[in-house]
Amino acid sequence: MTSRGSFAGLLGRRNECRVLDDLLAGARSGRSGVMVLRGEAGIGKTELLNYVFERATGCRIVRAAGVQSEMELSYAGLHQLCAPLLGGINDLPEPQRDALCTAFGLRGGETPDRFLVGLATLSLLADVGGDQPLVCLVDDAQWLDDVSAQTLEFVARRLFAESVVLVFAVREPTARKSIGGLPELPVKGLTESDSRKLLDSVVTGPLDDRVRSRIVAETRGNPLALLELPGGLAPVDMTDAFVRPDARLLSSQIEQGFLRRVQSLPAETQRLLVTAAAEPVGDVTLLRRAAGRLGIDVDAAVEHAETSGLITFGTWVRFRHPLVRSAAYRAGGRDGRREAHRALADTTDTQLDPDRRAWHLACAAAGPDETVAAELERSADRAQARGGIAAAAAFLDRAAELTPDPARRGARALAAAQAKYRAGAFDAARELADAAELGPLDDLGAAQSTLLRGQIMSASKSASAGLPLLLEAAKRFEPLDARRARETYRDAIYAALTAGRLPKGGVREVAKAVLSAPRPAEPTRDDLLLTGLARVATEGYAAGTPMLLKALAAFRTDEVSGAEGLGWLPLACRLAHSTWDFESWSVLSAGLVDLARETGALSVLPSALLLRLSNRVFAGNLAGADSLVVEATAIGEATGSRFFAHYGALVVEPWRGRETETRRAIEAITQDFLLRGEGKVGTATQWAAAVLYNGLGRYEEAYEAAKRGCENPQELGLYLQSMVELIEAAARLGRPEDATETVRTIHDMAQASGTDWALGTSARARALVSDGQAADALYREAIERLGNTEVKTELARAHLLYGEWLRRENRRADARVHLAAAHEMLRQIGAEAFAERARRELQATGAKVRKRSAATHEALTPQEAQIARLAADGLTNPEIGATLFISPHTVEWHLRKVFSKLGISSRKEIRALRLEGEATSA
Repeated sequence: MTSRGSFAGLLGRRNECRVLDDLLAGARSGRSGVMVLRGEAGIGKTELLNYVFERATGCRIVRAAGVQSEMELSYAGLHQLCAPLLGGINDLPEPQRDALCTAFGLRGGETPDRFLVGLATLSLLADVGGDQPLVCLVDDAQWLDDVSAQTLEFVARRLFAESVVLVFAVREPTARKSIGGLPELPVKGLTESDSRKLLDSVVTGPLDDRVRSRIVAETRGNPLALLELPGGLAPVDMTDAFVRPDARLLSSQIEQGFLRRVQSLPAETQRLLVTAAAEPVGDVTLLRRAAGRLGIDVDAAVEHAETSGLITFGTWVRFRHPLVRSAAYRAGGRDGRREAHRALADTTDTQLDPDRRAWHLACAAAGPDETVAAELERSADRAQARGGIAAAAAFLDRAAELTPDPARRGARALAAAQAKYRAGAFDAARELADAAELGPLDDLGAAQSTLLRGQIMSASKSASAGLPLLLEAAKRFEPLDARRARETYRDAIYAALTAGRLPKGGVREVAKAVLSAPRPAEPTRDDLLLTGLARVATEGYAAGTPMLLKALAAFRTDEVSGAEGLGWLPLACRLAHSTWDFESWSVLSAGLVDLARETGALSVLPSALLLRLSNRVFAGNLAGADSLVVEATAIGEATGSRFFAHYGALVVEPWRGRETETRRAIEAITQDFLLRGEGKVGTATQWAAAVLYNGLGRYEEAYEAAKRGCENPQELGLYLQSMVELIEAAARLGRPEDATETVRTIHDMAQASGTDWALGTSARARALVSDGQAADALYREAIERLGNTEVKTELARAHLLYGEWLRRENRRADARVHLAAAHEMLRQIGAEAFAERARRELQATGAKVRKRSAATHEALTPQEAQIARLAADGLTNPEIGATLFISPHTVEWHLRKVFSKLGISSRKEIRALRLEGEATSA
């Protein structure tokens, strides 16, 4: 964009340069920044990256570039960017260090979770930025391998106070979404005036003005086109205004121009460029060895290549532009490309880089080759061990193509399909599953294929869409693998619970299949849990609940392995809630969160946090629930999903009586429900509305919402809680007869459960529709039984309801006792609307109630409050950062704000303030 490489003023890019200068200024003042440059090929993105490079004086700079042929090699792009910084890897916390070393193949180890790799990358960059501003430049980000792109997106969303700048250049249009959800700066064509100036700077001979106008019009302000296309015109064309315009895409025209220039070079130089284009790393030594193996006079070929201006050979081999690389690769033809890949494979170290060698061998293969296919399969295993699921899928996909034996080809295609599914490439996974089924799969392979199709449908569409296939797969597994059958039935029934009401089948159909399957003579706790739920669905609540309680007790008291816990505890937590087994719900939800954190299973952790925060809400620890919402939200932000934040708000905000926040969460969750068609979400939103309106005393609205929340009994969980809300709303409306059947249902269920939570809830429900001494005795029973549990919200509401009833019975002195207890409990819990309801009732008895003064720490944002709690609990800045997916520098920045708001000067003073809901209570 400048004729002589001066960056003092990129032609026509004043605004873009100002934005980039601001990013650099922010980094120098301790503020991170991220920018994605998007535009067509040749529009000037690379020149803007070079501008940042030149202007970043006093900063440390690292660069990387996506390479199309490297898109299948996991962490290749991330390793390219981080390689200059790995001297600081030993300063990372051990789990992060191990994850990053394993991902980069620096050492063996268990498959690292990609979020842990992301956190390690964030810490690595932040540590460098703590010493001097760090500028990271990534060109052609659309060609980064998926896991590198996802990791860098994660890091970019978590940067704040680290003095780190990340600038990506992404070519548009692109077939895949790259680096999304970040600040963007569209790079557009130059103005006509600037286009003419740039064109004139490279045209030395006479140029007809009409030709000039046509070139400017055709190039649409694309700087590379303006610089390159005139070189493809013959001298006569410079003065011929009637040359036919080229209708091809501009990028194709530019590449075609580069192709002509490559083809004009000597044959050996062309072969060198083809080999360089096939070698994505730019390793000069490797390229020279491969070229020598091809019999190329390397020095002469390098001299010709550099003279052409298309490529430079320095510390690394660098093409002038990605379009030059693609043109050089095309110029070789099929045979030339295979020849180049074969030479590169032969000269790549088998020990140091076996996967890239295998990929070159695959590209060199002219037809089926079992030896190469087997090598690709081994590369897939290594990629999977590093957490490179997408790379493993690519290796297996190519291995299947090269496999001569049909049976083995089908098995490899199925393995590739499974890897594609885990990588989130659902369409590709479905196509590979189709290919696998064309081969002679055995019965186990057919069952695995059916399971995979069910998982793909569940993930890409909805739980209800995948359910029939999950059920079919479970039946196929029955005679082949009892454990897989049981686990698949578990996933099927969990999907059915999530799907809610279905036109046919659903929970009941899965339950019947579970009960008809062979059962072991000595059932495990897994069998008891699955069979108990199946009996509840088919025979009624009383038939299966005792078995569920027995299974839950076993999960609660016996040791649970990592794999078993991650698979079974989510269902166990839901069923503990559904059987009113609060102790099991508390123990198992806490255990699930700990297990997900310890094992780095961050695909499970968000759901675990939501299960746990629901438990904390019923325990009366809204502050602890807030902490979990912050953590779940942090993961959601890191993954680009707001669902976790919305669902957390859906559970917590109704208790606070915050209508705007609750309605916002309901609308967001409902939109997701409409897209995915999962009925459980509908029940959850109606329950939330019922709690909100009962707290606010708007009982008609509460009744209507609760009634809708009671429409699907098979969902259990919040269906049961919706019944509780319906009874209270009906009683307060003076229509207890509307709740008679619901009261009977709760009573019968409570008898089957037998827990104090269940029996206390039943007593409270019956009291609401009773009169006189019967009501009085039932309220007292409810308070006594709920007082034996940790379900503090329900105990507080029992005091409130009893106090309201006593006041209406004109027993004011007794009413004050219970209303005061309710008011204090609800105030401490943070259930503001219910507390206000208790305050109004207490005032109506003649009592004087002091308004609660705002606590100092209420000025903190939710994230600041969470950081303060974690600091009070003794966690270090790196440990807090690891929990909330932010860097230690950002933790320190937030703590400084906490100190300022609380009027303190050290971490030790935080605990003295007795902030409610410390992290340990969560």
